[in-house]
Amino acid sequence: MRIAVTFENDQIFQHFGHTEQFKIYDVEGGKIVSSQVMDTNGQGHGALAGVLKALGVDTLICGGIGGGARTALEANSIQLYGGVSGSADAAVTALLEGKLSYDPEVRCSHHDHGEGHDCGHHNHKGCHGAQSCHA
Repeated sequence: MRIAVTFENDQIFQHFGHTEQFKIYDVEGGKIVSSQVMDTNGQGHGALAGVLKALGVDTLICGGIGGGARTALEANSIQLYGGVSGSADAAVTALLEGKLSYDPEVRCSHHDHGEGHDCGHHNHKGCHGAQSCHA
């Protein structure tokens, strides 16, 4: 199993399409055997699904994510755990233990907002709570 997490400063970055890094975890026998931080090299939104597929990722943990990116992940057979916040390492551990709190319906459609937008952590019109962003 290979898990990717949208990543910034040891935390889950809250907008999939704008993430500049992923932390990639290799898992064997239910345990993390290695991890590394990878740059997205300027790729964004739906194109990131292709980046993850090329890296052999089969699972993604992230905060907010738009519909087009969700579709691209599904097309690449990448399992999505969205609406997650906090420590990237803790989230992967929780997933492996079957204890990860996530939102299977997480959505973010607010793509015309200003610098510094974190889809999972604001009270922008249409967004509710710190765990998800719905249209």
